[in-house]
Amino acid sequence: MSETLTVSEPTTRTASATGEHADLLASLAKQRHFLRFTTRDLTDEQAGLRTTASELCLGGLIKHVTSVERIWGDFILDGPSAMPDFTTWTEADHARRADEFRMLPGETLAGVLADYDAVASRTDELVAALPDLGATQPLPKAPWFEADARWSARRVLMHVIAETAQHAGHADIIRETLDGAKTMG
Repeated sequence: MSETLTVSEPTTRTASATGEHADLLASLAKQRHFLRFTTRDLTDEQAGLRTTASELCLGGLIKHVTSVERIWGDFILDGPSAMPDFTTWTEADHARRADEFRMLPGETLAGVLADYDAVASRTDELVAALPDLGATQPLPKAPWFEADARWSARRVLMHVIAETAQHAGHADIIRETLDGAKTMG
C-alpha cells in the first residue's frame, strides 16, 4: 500500500511581481491550491481511481493541468512553434494525450505534484519577468482556434487560470465521490 500525501498551502514564489502581474499570479495560485488540495491525504492508488462515469482521476487531472500550463508558458515565450501541430495528429498522439488524464504504472502522486510545482514555479517566474502582458503571439492552426487569431500573454494566463479552476471543480467532484471529502464547504 502506498503512503498518503499531505498537501500544504501554496507558497509565494514571486515577491517581485507587482500590479496586474501579481493579481494574475495570485488568482492562479488560488486555483492551483484548490486543485492540489483535492489530493490531500490520498494514496497513489486513490489518486488513480476513477470515481465517476468520466475517465478522469485526480492524479490525471493534475498531470493534464501541468501539461497545459507548461505548453502555454512555452507559447508565451516561443509562439505557435511551442505547441503541437494539431492538424497532423495521429492515433498515437491521441493515445499519449489520453495518458495525460490517468495515473500510469510507476507514477506516484508525489511525483505528479512535484512536476506540477516545478511547472508552476517556472510560470510564476516567467510572468513576474514579463515586461508586457499585452505582447501577443499568433495561435497555432487548430479546429478550435479562430483563424489568424493572436493571444496576449494576459489572455494566455486568463486561459490557464480558467482551465485550472474548471479542473479543480472536476477534482472536487471526484474527491467527494471517492471518500466524501470536499475542497470547500
